[in-house]
Amino acid sequence: MVSVRWYLRFNVSYRDVEERLAERGVEVDHVAVYRWVQRFTPLLADTAPPTGA
Repeated sequence: MVSVRWYLRFNVSYRDVEERLAERGVEVDHVAVYRWVQRFTPLLADTAPPTGA
């Protein structure tokens, strides 16, 4: 979930997320990050609090 949050929040590429995870000792392919973003973004959107007033 952290990788999905990084991708959505910081406007970075899937490869950038892959590199950040590798710096923390997590080896993952950028394609896996892409798949996670596709799968979990709708779930995050459903649970996010409404924006605006």
